[in-house]
Amino acid sequence: MVWDVIVVGAGPAGASAARAAAETGRRVLLLEKAELPRYKTCGGGIIGPSRDALPPGFELPLKDRVFAVTFALNGRLARTRRSRRMLFGLVNRPEFDQRLVEYAVKAGAELRTGAAVQRVEQHGPAVPDRRTVAVVLAGGETLLARAVVGADGSASRIGAHVGVRLDQVDLGLEAEIPVPPEVAEDWSGRVLIDWGPLPGSYGWVFPKGDTLTVGVISARGEGAATKKYLEDFTARLGLSGFSPAVSSGHLTRCRTDDSPLSRGRVLVCGDAAGLLEPWTREGISYALRSGRLAGEWAVRIAEASDAVDARRQALNYTFAIKSGLGMEMGVGRRMLTVFSHRPRMLHAAMIGFRPAWLVFTQITRGSATLGGIVRSSPVARRVLAALDRT
Repeated sequence: MVWDVIVVGAGPAGASAARAAAETGRRVLLLEKAELPRYKTCGGGIIGPSRDALPPGFELPLKDRVFAVTFALNGRLARTRRSRRMLFGLVNRPEFDQRLVEYAVKAGAELRTGAAVQRVEQHGPAVPDRRTVAVVLAGGETLLARAVVGADGSASRIGAHVGVRLDQVDLGLEAEIPVPPEVAEDWSGRVLIDWGPLPGSYGWVFPKGDTLTVGVISARGEGAATKKYLEDFTARLGLSGFSPAVSSGHLTRCRTDDSPLSRGRVLVCGDAAGLLEPWTREGISYALRSGRLAGEWAVRIAEASDAVDARRQALNYTFAIKSGLGMEMGVGRRMLTVFSHRPRMLHAAMIGFRPAWLVFTQITRGSATLGGIVRSSPVARRVLAALDRT
């Protein structure tokens, strides 16, 4: 059997790619090494761009709706800003990811769990012709497809095959902390964002019913300091006396501007491609949007009659990613540089400068993007350029 498209990884990017490809009527196989549902280290914030990229009729399994944000500067100068309209929603990733997979299967994709991919081959004895890619599983089984989408996370084997290059790697540490009703009620509808003590670091508290998701993130290489930040952050919040149900860590990786997104008939998307917002490290919206594009272009690659046509379609996919998500990542990199050097200035803007708060609400609700604001607003461009020079 030769599949039209094989998608490796059943997170938001992979499920979106599989659904997009299956909706065209093609034969699509979705591979996942774990059994579903599975835990994923992630705050679970669903901002506007994520919501807008969901399948029609998708009902978010929200655990809370956020109307207020408390900003703090390493525990000091805290101020809570509120909105009458919901800013964004919060989900548990196991439920959210499982529901996305269900939509992919409903669209016609076939799901296979417990299938760890060892490598892909586009040449050699396992490949019967130049229009075929071989996907070799850990047990030695070989699957064949006309196109492959790699969505297998930040330590992607498919990304290694494509040659994805990275220029920013961060360490996120997180704990899921069950709390009593009186503590949960205090956090209901409100999140905390704490600009941290390490350059470019921040912490968060996201309420999800009777559980608080508490985490911090900073540049890799500061593991001990990041761990201490999480310990101090949790203690400062009065939560160190509660035992976490889950404690986990995860590396996030951002691609370089010139990192490839394809090789032959193989595409990468989401974390496997290093696609996420560099400043906030928000990745769900990037996974959903890049996954959908990867699924659509994988179908075109599967239909390509020769290597030249396949390459043309892969370049079209690259252009679609760079012209949208790539532009947003470029602005995010500049914001991270500013934030790393001047966190106090950014904090002052968020708590005391109404236009900054309005931009935050527009981005979280999905009525604007950071990149779009910079592109469309001369004032925003001048402000960012001035900050670049400071």
